[in-house]
Parts: sequence; structure tokens; C-alpha cells
Amino acid sequence: MSSPAALARPYKIPESVLVVIHTPDLQVLLLERADKPGFWQSVTGSKDAVDEPLAETARREVREETGIDAGQLRDWEFSNRYEIYPVWRHRYAPGVTHNLEHVFGLTVPAGTAVRLAPREHLQYRWLDWRAAADLCFSPSNAEAVLQLPRFLRGGPR
Repeated sequence: MSSPAALARPYKIPESVLVVIHTPDLQVLLLERADKPGFWQSVTGSKDAVDEPLAETARREVREETGIDAGQLRDWEFSNRYEIYPVWRHRYAPGVTHNLEHVFGLTVPAGTAVRLAPREHLQYRWLDWRAAADLCFSPSNAEAVLQLPRFLRGGPR
């Protein structure tokens, strides 16, 4: 029999989005995780329901984590399958060890206001894309940031 706490907080769906938010001159927004200070990342988040469209997941996560309207979201049409860090595996159903992450980009004007979700993030930084890639704790996030110039030049859509 499930406890009330287990019913109130279902397992995370092992399918997520990564949204690289950037300015036209390739300044990338990174967020410091509240649950792991020193861990910097782009906007990320899991689907709320198995049938939730990925673009809606991305828009929701951008709005929740930064307060930014993700109207001009661009699906980069590539994904990463990676092993979930052991520290976060308890959020997933027993036996789930990998996540499928879909990558999106969002171009915003320089000076775009950011309103952090304080339970999720401690602070934010706008950094040159190379410096941002170096600061990302997640290899898949770093690789996505490194691909940013290619996608802006008309790479895969």
C-alpha cells in the first residue's frame, strides 16, 4: 500500500527537456541549482505527463524557472540519453537509471529580465557561450551549449 506522501509525489518521467536560453550575440543564461550549489545548468525539466508535448514541457519549464516567455522556442531536433546521477535517482521509479533529454533553443534580447524560482535556483549568470559550456556540470548540457553557433547558422531543425 502506498503512503500518502508517495501518492502526492509521483515518480518523475524519465523524459525531459534542456533549453539553452541565449541572446543573439551568444550570451547564454546559466542557473545555479539550489539543491546542489556550484552546479550550473541551462533550464531543464521533466514532462509532467507522458503525453505532454515536449515544446509545452520546455515552455513550462522556462516560465517556471526564469519567468521568461518562451514564445520563440526552437526545437533543435536532437536528444541525449544519459545515466541519471545517483543522487537524483530516488525521484524516478525503481530500476530507472537513464533519461532521454530533448534539446531546445530560445533566443531572447540582451537585458531580458530573469525571475528565478528560489526553490530551484540560487542565482543566474549570462556568459559567453564558451564560458557557459565550461561551467555546465552536465556533459550533455555543455555539449548543447557548444552546438549553439551551429544551430544559429541554420543547422538541424
